[in-house]
Amino acid sequence: MHTTHSAPGAARPTGDVVPIRRVLVSVFDKTGLDRLAAGLKAAGVRVVSTGGTSAALAGYGVAVEDVSAITGFPEVLDGRVKTLHPNIFAGILARGDRPDDLEVLADHDIERFDAVIVNLYDFGSVIAKPACPPAEAIELIDIGGPSLVRAAAKNHAFSAVVTSPAQYDDFLAALARGGTTLAERCLLAARAFEHTAGYDTVIARWMAGHAGLVAEPGAAPAGGEPSHEPPLAVRFSLDLERRLPLRYGENPHQSAALYAPLGTHLGLAGLKQLCGKELSYNNLLDLDGATRLAGLVAEPAAVVVKHTNPCGAASAAAVGEALAAAMAADPTSAFGSIVAVNRTFDRACAELLLAPGLFVEVIAAPAFAREAVELLTTKPTWRASVRLVEVPAGDPWEATGGMELRSVAGAILAQRPDVRCDDPAAWRVVTRTAPPAALTPSLGFAFTIVRRLTSNAIAVCQSTNLVGAGVGQTSRVDATRIALEKAAGRSRGAVLASDAFFPFPDSIELIARAGIAAIIQPGGSKRDAEVIAAADAAGIPMVFTARRHFRH
Repeated sequence: MHTTHSAPGAARPTGDVVPIRRVLVSVFDKTGLDRLAAGLKAAGVRVVSTGGTSAALAGYGVAVEDVSAITGFPEVLDGRVKTLHPNIFAGILARGDRPDDLEVLADHDIERFDAVIVNLYDFGSVIAKPACPPAEAIELIDIGGPSLVRAAAKNHAFSAVVTSPAQYDDFLAALARGGTTLAERCLLAARAFEHTAGYDTVIARWMAGHAGLVAEPGAAPAGGEPSHEPPLAVRFSLDLERRLPLRYGENPHQSAALYAPLGTHLGLAGLKQLCGKELSYNNLLDLDGATRLAGLVAEPAAVVVKHTNPCGAASAAAVGEALAAAMAADPTSAFGSIVAVNRTFDRACAELLLAPGLFVEVIAAPAFAREAVELLTTKPTWRASVRLVEVPAGDPWEATGGMELRSVAGAILAQRPDVRCDDPAAWRVVTRTAPPAALTPSLGFAFTIVRRLTSNAIAVCQSTNLVGAGVGQTSRVDATRIALEKAAGRSRGAVLASDAFFPFPDSIELIARAGIAAIIQPGGSKRDAEVIAAADAAGIPMVFTARRHFRH
């Protein structure tokens, strides 16, 4: 049924299947090239290629025609120019059902390509190198490759485009059965345009930084500190790929998946699940809250999270000791929670969680000791369900241009993430009495914990242990009351942190009755003087940090 070439511009079948007789191959990633070469050679496909790809294919026994023989021009400018020529692009873009296109090919002795197999210079990996020289990055901006891919994708009615070694098997299967179908070529074209769009997005983001596209630092907001961060971009492109399909979203009737920017493998984008059931949408939200809070603490620390809020958190000399204290803070809430530590999860941690009556949904850590994994995965009540997840260290905001993104209906909110450590040197004692020096570590820990609680938020801490939290309340006095109730008798001699100012002195009255030893808060209320006076009257030292940590 299929015709053969009788002249360079001869008409091809106009049906659904296009035979694969002549291909252009130019790949940066040589993965699977041996398999592709064997298939092309066995089918007798004529192959045109360039530079290193041509040499590799010849090494696999494929007869290759060099591009320069078709263009009549050698590769120049260190390979910057090799395929950008009408003899190449006319052969890709000619429409097989247009007599005038075919006549042009015949007049100029140009042959058509049935497929273009191209993948692009690995620009993303180059710029990921520490202190990558701009000159090196610029040389890895592919010009001819994206042009070839886009041309073949545009003309997918008559030409197939393959952009990944992962597509070779399907392509070779189509070759073996006589050609590609229109549906196959359409899907390949869609993937090709996704590929070039993602490639251009990475380059555009890097180029904006390279060009120094930043404005003046922001002015100081009313009552706040100056912003020394560059303003957010006027335009921002992000190419996301699905990394993890999820059973459902927050509820069973909602479909969901985890997406991440191309090439990003930090934070939850790079998580590695060692064992256990598949992660859920809610698990990932809780993991985000737990790992981000654990990462704010410099000392060995453990965080226990339920519904994105810590119900326990502690730091200690050893991570197992911190985990024990964190689990003890609110044992009822800790059951079925998410646990994160900021050190290797060791045998002592595993033995602690295996105590009767304890169970958690997910354990996250930068790494797991082998014996800890063995213990948790062999215990009958744990092995079938607990999930162990390694989350790599590093700045997860690089791929989003330093921005934290959050969706709202029909739009995206963006802000710089609240990750900068607070500086105790900037704190100011506002009461007549200063907190004892022995309480300084506790105050710092409490103010670190409260910044990852949902506002309005209050944290009560004994030493470096969270013993009571009030979260997500519509009034600060309610958040204070709940935190003190959670702490119960443990509030006496503890410190209390607030994520924002106290608008009225009513919270101070509750705090005084609970026996709190010191308060830390941002300050900034119109009634600060009244709040300070109430603290002085109660004999409670109070520190202002001048930095708010709302989290909605």
